[in-house]
Amino acid sequence: MGIIILIISAFIEISFAIYCIATKSNQKKVRSVIRIIAFFTFIMFTLISVIQWSFRWKLLAALLVILTIISVISLIRKKADRKNYKTKNILLKGIAMWLIVVIAATPALIFPQYKLPEMTGKYKVTSSLYTYTDESRIESFKDTNENRKVTIEFWYPVETNDKYPLIVFSHGAFGVSTSNTSTYMELASNGYIVCSISHAYHSMYSIDTDGKLTLGDNSFKQEIIDVNNGVYDKETVYKLEQKWLKLRTEDMNFILDRIINNCEEKDSPDFYQLIDTRKIGLIGHSLGGAAGVQLGRDRDDINAVINLDGDLIGECMGVVDEEYVINDSIYPTPILNIYTDVMKKLYDHVAVSNPDFVNPKDLILSTASDAYEIHIEGTNHLSLTDLPLFSPFLTNIINSSTKNSIVGGEADKYYVIETMNSIILQFFDCYLKNQGEFHTTFN
Repeated sequence: MGIIILIISAFIEISFAIYCIATKSNQKKVRSVIRIIAFFTFIMFTLISVIQWSFRWKLLAALLVILTIISVISLIRKKADRKNYKTKNILLKGIAMWLIVVIAATPALIFPQYKLPEMTGKYKVTSSLYTYTDESRIESFKDTNENRKVTIEFWYPVETNDKYPLIVFSHGAFGVSTSNTSTYMELASNGYIVCSISHAYHSMYSIDTDGKLTLGDNSFKQEIIDVNNGVYDKETVYKLEQKWLKLRTEDMNFILDRIINNCEEKDSPDFYQLIDTRKIGLIGHSLGGAAGVQLGRDRDDINAVINLDGDLIGECMGVVDEEYVINDSIYPTPILNIYTDVMKKLYDHVAVSNPDFVNPKDLILSTASDAYEIHIEGTNHLSLTDLPLFSPFLTNIINSSTKNSIVGGEADKYYVIETMNSIILQFFDCYLKNQGEFHTTFN
């Protein structure tokens, strides 16, 4: 829609310039009328949902309001157009106005309008936001003695009194808690309560219930970049990854325990009474997936785990003689790993370069009784999030900055998300609701 608006505005400016040149007049009155018409057209398109009102349109709306006010004042005052006509000035004004529109429409270009995949479940879905303070931890990213705060958002069925399994989601490094909204809504529409955690300072941004904005920590971002670029030795990488994992698992443990306690308290929000705490699933993307897999080992109340393209760093027990020591105990929880072309390429490279290394995902797959692996072809690391829908521009920027930017990404983004969500639903239906069998084949 943003591109369409730029094309229309360019056509208007070109047509108006031609008209002024043909009439050898500045046509001030006509210009004012065009601006007023543009504003009311924008309003009309918003009301009929051709333009879906959101943050992406606020800058353009502000520009149209300002231009409309100026135009109305100009028409009311009925001042004669006393400026001498100059073709050069007409052309410069047209170019300048179009560039201003480009700037105002930039949010709509970076974040174009899109539709989430249709929910397949029978339930309507709503959401709620909460921020909880962990009194047992001091915030490690600040020099104050403040306790760590964790913000979560729930997606859950409305107009029902049944109980539903709980699924906790953890986003990737510098991701956001809404990174997989399509997945949350699909699960909730099919009778699940989904809780997505915003890991402050590990996320691109986090907004708590008081409206406080917390941006991602630059030192954490640099650590991620340096590890991916092979700056550190294995011992340093191990220590950094365990530090990241510790913060994630502590956040998740705190939230899980808080939810379970709230479900037992009568004064908790009503939807807590909908949660069946005997049926808990974990899912995460990238670093969040690794954290979920770790909790699947640590807690005995987790019934199923899904890892979306995460490297299983929690399975590493240490480094001896410059080699990683991998946990060889049988994984105790039903687990599904969904991988992209990027992760497959990484694992294939490790297998070729170091044939003696036992990959943790392969060890789990070959020893655990309920372990599965699915590779969706034509995908890259961000394909398993909603970002390709939300902002193709940012997706390309992020992918081009990584070493594996040339891998994957050619598959249709809606196909990938719908396929992934279908697989996720089938897996949780099997292990949290005892409905049907899980199959690793898909169309």
